[in-house]
Amino acid sequence: MKPEEIIGNLRDRILAFETKTRIEKIGRVIEVGDGIAQVSGLQEVASMEMVEFSAIGGSPPSPGFGRAGASGGEAKVTGVALNLEEGTVGVVILGEFQKIKEGDLVRSTGRILSVPVGDVLVGRVVNALGEPIDGRGAIKQSKFYPVEKIASRVITRKSVDTPMQTGIKAIDSMIPIGRGQRELIIGDRQTGKTAIAIDTILNQKGQKMKCVYVAIGQKESKVAKIVKIFEEAGAMDYTTVVFAGSSEPASMSYIAPYAGCAIGEYFMDQGQDVLLVYDDLSKHAVAYREISLLLKRPPGREAYPGDVFYLHSRLLERAAKLNKNYGGGSLTALPIIETQAGDISAYIPTNVISITDGQIFLESELFYQGIRPALNVGLSVSRVGSRAQIPAMKKVAGKLRLDLAQFRELAAFAQFASDLDETTKKRLELGKRIVEVLKQKQYQPMAVEHQVAVLYAAVNGYLDQVPVEKAKEWEEKFHQYLKNNARDLLNQIRVKKELEGEVEEKLKRIIGEFKKFANF
Repeated sequence: MKPEEIIGNLRDRILAFETKTRIEKIGRVIEVGDGIAQVSGLQEVASMEMVEFSAIGGSPPSPGFGRAGASGGEAKVTGVALNLEEGTVGVVILGEFQKIKEGDLVRSTGRILSVPVGDVLVGRVVNALGEPIDGRGAIKQSKFYPVEKIASRVITRKSVDTPMQTGIKAIDSMIPIGRGQRELIIGDRQTGKTAIAIDTILNQKGQKMKCVYVAIGQKESKVAKIVKIFEEAGAMDYTTVVFAGSSEPASMSYIAPYAGCAIGEYFMDQGQDVLLVYDDLSKHAVAYREISLLLKRPPGREAYPGDVFYLHSRLLERAAKLNKNYGGGSLTALPIIETQAGDISAYIPTNVISITDGQIFLESELFYQGIRPALNVGLSVSRVGSRAQIPAMKKVAGKLRLDLAQFRELAAFAQFASDLDETTKKRLELGKRIVEVLKQKQYQPMAVEHQVAVLYAAVNGYLDQVPVEKAKEWEEKFHQYLKNNARDLLNQIRVKKELEGEVEEKLKRIIGEFKKFANF
């Protein structure tokens, strides 16, 4: 280029140059360790506001994130402000805290901790920040919801009255769950808590319900198996998995359930029904205890901080059934709590029991006896009750619960009695057959019309002549017979949702025909 051309270009650029002033709120790390950073200089930062760490100034850039404006596209380490003290701010680091050193700069972003929401997350596995971890590419989404949100007001809500079928006979008949309810699943480890949650998600296929499964502090291998089950059953078409692994910092386990709730709330706000599983809140409380102790908050009972009740109540209160004026959507929560040696009176279990609308209690003894799901009917309850059942199930279930309760009482008494009267013997035999019918294989949820048919047969004595050890075989053949010879009856129960008059007579006739055909 000629000198005059160079001068001309320089003159044009100088004339076109504009200065842009940008105000940044900056602090410095004065102490860091175990996923917590104490920061000075961020006086105006808000609670739950996201901040960014970058190694500018006091120390050289740490590996894993670059200087502001530097090329390379390396992600910055983010954190969230939790402790707002007079001179310092306690920041929980979301990510690899080993990269952060004393003297590093901290910038406030002005954004409250939020996660991406929308249909693009359906079928994906994401971490607690809504970032994909399933290897299927980035999630491009412009809509974000804050992870912490005030629960829907009473005026926006509606009474729970629509069934949320789990596909599990024992639960749908005796401990019904409604859309918008909060039903706790509680029990010792390895008693089938997660299996109930997975069965419920599998049963939502074709029910126009979105599902969010939040795995808190679980092993990667366990969650990979669950995702595989969902994929094989076609459940990932309507499910999002939020995963905070046991190898990740406690901060991710702390945020995960709130992030999952925010993802579910978006669909509820669109007028859709959502099922949300928190697996499990015991690990969530432990993660929060770890963060609180590192932030030097005063410990209380069992070293948990004083606000551990509020930790779960503000999360579970967000489950709701909205009225039509507010979209009519619903958010059903199934929190899971792990007990130690069946002790439901421990600190965290009693807290969550008092927040929820009932609990499904799984007992180790029943599990080892081969009764699966290992449901303790005496300690399990649904505070919504029969309002969350179709009329056909309500008719069958009323008698079922009474018969089972009488059987449990008589079975304990019969152990010490040598001579029993005929009525007692009859009730014991009926109870044994009901217990067999209520057993159900894992990952095989059952449609409500099939549940109604087989439970009607059980409580009305149609299995009395069937040996107890063959009751399960009888049930399997009966379901097959219904599929082949009574499709119209099953459709009537599913559509009308009632078991009266003609429909009941038809069911009696079908059961009678099957008894002759099966020859048990």
